[in-house]
Amino acid sequence: MNKVFLIHGFEGSPNGGWRPWLMTKLNEHDVWACSLSMPSPEKPILKEWLNEIKRQIGENKNDTIYLVGHSLGSTAILRYLETYDDKNIKGVILVSTPSEKNQLREIDNFLETDFDCETIKRRVKNVVVINGDDDPYAPALSAKRIAEKTNGKLILIPNGKHLNDSSGFRELPECLDALLEMMG
Repeated sequence: MNKVFLIHGFEGSPNGGWRPWLMTKLNEHDVWACSLSMPSPEKPILKEWLNEIKRQIGENKNDTIYLVGHSLGSTAILRYLETYDDKNIKGVILVSTPSEKNQLREIDNFLETDFDCETIKRRVKNVVVINGDDDPYAPALSAKRIAEKTNGKLILIPNGKHLNDSSGFRELPECLDALLEMMG
């Protein structure tokens, strides 16, 4: 069975932004989707987030898994792929991914080192990077680098900012289309 786990970002929640819309749309295509509640979203700790992702994937090891992250959730997915080699992860969608330290000190523990993109490429073949062309937290140039280094597809959304609720994004059809394409 295809299963999609959505991972929110810093100070986020499972049902914020476009995640409820995406889960509804995936359900219409008979795809099971769940938005995870990550521990301590106001003071995120990388190890705790990786443990939660590992727990969910471990409970679904006989299913085909796709991971969708927004903001720090995408950073967590990349860190997860560096750390664990789960053969049932078939694709990832990275939306508005912080890849270098910025003004948010609370997320520094996720960004201590560069991503090991060679390992990530070996562990997942389908990568799509979606970013606003004017994102203040995850610059488009960084998104382009992540896409290039992971052999991923880059989708830039004009005037998308951080592709979150406060940027006016309650739907993200580009993400749905990318997932459905990955699933064949």
